[in-house]
This record gives sequence, C-alpha cells and structure tokens, in this order.
Amino acid sequence: MPVVTIPGSKSITARALFLAAAADGVTTLVRPLRSDDTEGFAEGLVRLGHRVGRTPDAWQVDGRPQGPAVSEADVYCRDGATTARFLPTLAAAGRGTYRFDASPQMRRRPLLPLTRALRDLGVDLRHEETEGHHPLTVRAAEVEGGEVTLDAGQSSQYLTALLLLGPLTRKGLRIHVTDLVSAPYVDITIAMMRAFGAEVGREGNVFVVPSGGYRATTYAIEPDASTASYFFAAAAVTPGAEVTVPGLGRGALQGDLGFVEVLRRMGAGVSVGADTTTVRGTGELRAVTVNMRDISDTMPTLAAIAPFASGPVRIEDVANTRVKECDRLEACAENLRRLGIGVDTGPDWIEIRPGTPTGAEIRTYGDHRIVMSFAVTGLRTPGISFDDPACVRKTFPGFHEAFAELRSVLGDER
Repeated sequence: MPVVTIPGSKSITARALFLAAAADGVTTLVRPLRSDDTEGFAEGLVRLGHRVGRTPDAWQVDGRPQGPAVSEADVYCRDGATTARFLPTLAAAGRGTYRFDASPQMRRRPLLPLTRALRDLGVDLRHEETEGHHPLTVRAAEVEGGEVTLDAGQSSQYLTALLLLGPLTRKGLRIHVTDLVSAPYVDITIAMMRAFGAEVGREGNVFVVPSGGYRATTYAIEPDASTASYFFAAAAVTPGAEVTVPGLGRGALQGDLGFVEVLRRMGAGVSVGADTTTVRGTGELRAVTVNMRDISDTMPTLAAIAPFASGPVRIEDVANTRVKECDRLEACAENLRRLGIGVDTGPDWIEIRPGTPTGAEIRTYGDHRIVMSFAVTGLRTPGISFDDPACVRKTFPGFHEAFAELRSVLGDER
C-alpha cells in the first residue's frame, strides 16, 4: 500500500510567512513548502528587510511588528497570488514606499476588491497601469483601522489579507463581507492567527479583529490537501489500489481534504483517521452532482477523472475558478474535448459525460493544477502529454517524479 509524502501546504506556508514576518520575535516554520510560489514569498520578505534563514526542513523568520525594515523596496511577486495580495497588505502596516509587480500571468489576475478596501482604510495605494491589477505602489504610513466593506466573492484571499492585517492596525478592524467564496480557507487563516496569539470574532457576515499584534512561535506546516487530491484520485480510478497520506486527518486545517468525501460519494473506499487519510479504488466510480464552491481548487481533479464515472459528473458553483492561474473551467473543458470526452459548461458549472479518453497533448496554460489533474487521467489513458509540464514547480517541483513512482507501484498492485 503506497504511503505518499505530500509537500507542505502552499496556503498554510504563505500565511505562516506573513504571520512570522509580523510577529514579535523569531518564528520557526517546520516543513514549509519549498516551491516557486513560497520561495517568491520568502524573497519578497527579504526585499522588505526581513531576515529569512532557510535549512532543508525549517525556515526561521525575524518578525518586525512595526513593518518592513527598509523604507523603500521593489518586490517581484512572480506567479504567486498569495504573495501578490498579502505582501502589499503587510507593507501597508509599516512606513515607506513599496512597489510590487508580478508575472504576466499574475498581472492578469484581479485584486481590486482588496486594494479598494485598503484605500477605504486610508492606505495610499496606486495601480500603475490597469486599475485593480499589478504593478502597484503602496505609500505606507501605518493603518488606523476601523470599519470596512469587502466583496470576497472572487477570492477568499482578499478577506484573509485583511484579517491578517487587523492586529497590526492601531484600532483593529471590523470587516463587513458581502460575498465569500472558498470559506474553509478563511477558517485556516483564523486558526493560524490564533496560533500566533491573535483572536478573530465573527458576528454573522462581520469579522472583528482586535489590535494587539502577533507573538512568534514554532509552527509546523501540514501537507497540502489540494496536492494530495491527485494521489487520492489516482487510487480512486485504479481498482484495488490504495493510497495513504500521513499528516492529513480529522484535525487538518484545510477544507480541500473534503475532496475525499466526493470520492466516497462516487464509490471509492475512504478512511479518515486522526492523522492519516486513505483512499481505496473499488472498481466503481458513480455519477455525481457536487457543489465545489468551498473546495474549488480540487475541481480540475474531479473533472480529470469524471470520464471514468458510470454517468455524467456535474460540478457546480465554481465561477471563481475562471480567475485562477487560468480560466480553469474552460481549460478543463477544452482538454477533455481534446481527449474525446463530451462536455457542457455554463458560467459557473461544468458537466462531463462518461467515455474512454484517447491520448492527446494537454494545453496547460502554465497552470500547475491542470498538469497534475490530467496526470491522473493519464493513469488510464496512454499517450497524454503536456505542453508545459514544468509549470508544476509553482507548488510541487518534484510532482512528476513522485507521480511516476506512484504509477509504478499502482501498476504492480493491479
């Protein structure tokens, strides 16, 4: 039975880096994800004057509750959405002039709801080219705090950024949220803020964050549940196969572990223990209609195995997947059609008919999740290739090697 070691969570690593940088003292992050996104975040902190010491299994970050150690900085956020949204917010709590830019892919992704909210809080923030997009400049003079309204219907990262900022303001924040997608990610943020000594209250759609800062700590990063979804799906589509992921169980912070409940509904064997999760292929994959609003990063994983189900698979309430690294909903539809599978789409849904995929080149749009998802399809479909296989470096540089090893073990088990 393969036991698969999954790299640390990207979402948790990014939040931990923000919290460590803002905390009073030196924080040790144990088993952080080392990928293009998180290395970019750490590099951004260094540009802002933070010391980040790195060993193979841990990173140490010198926190500065008063904000960046430099009065001017030019930060390149690479492809990282958390980097591009969290670092300008962190910088706003300090004093100085900080410019942020990003890759062409990240420049296309929106952040106007966040930057509008920061402006409403008095932050001098200017988009240099296209309103609501990078590049941007923050002229920081600390943040007073108070009341603000936020639309988090495109991304929960907007709300996370403001929640993380709250303890660094002089008066704290009351954030009125008009819409929220991917709510479990906000639960991750609140739990992690608590681990660093801050509390968040909630009154319906209002989040209340007192002032008071953060305390440094030692924080262990749990494995990435979104990344684990590809390995769980691999077991589900392979009769008789079993995959166990240690470090993810009933106490996991990440909502994306809920993907295994979708697999359970489809007929896979699923066992969630205190600190491990196991999925077993039963030879059955049933049709399903599922709302994936809260676990939308795993939508491509389900889309990629949907052709092997006994009937149509319909995924609903995933409009926000259209503004990720690419329009993931259309990318999944296009690639399934390339494989000869019937697909229908709407503004926020995709329905995939069962069939036998035939080999083709997958158009990745530079999106790591498209590659990793369709690698699962490739377990049962010879001849699948990718136009940009290396884009997995964003979250899992060693994915292809790890998946090839799994493929060989699953082949032996069949």
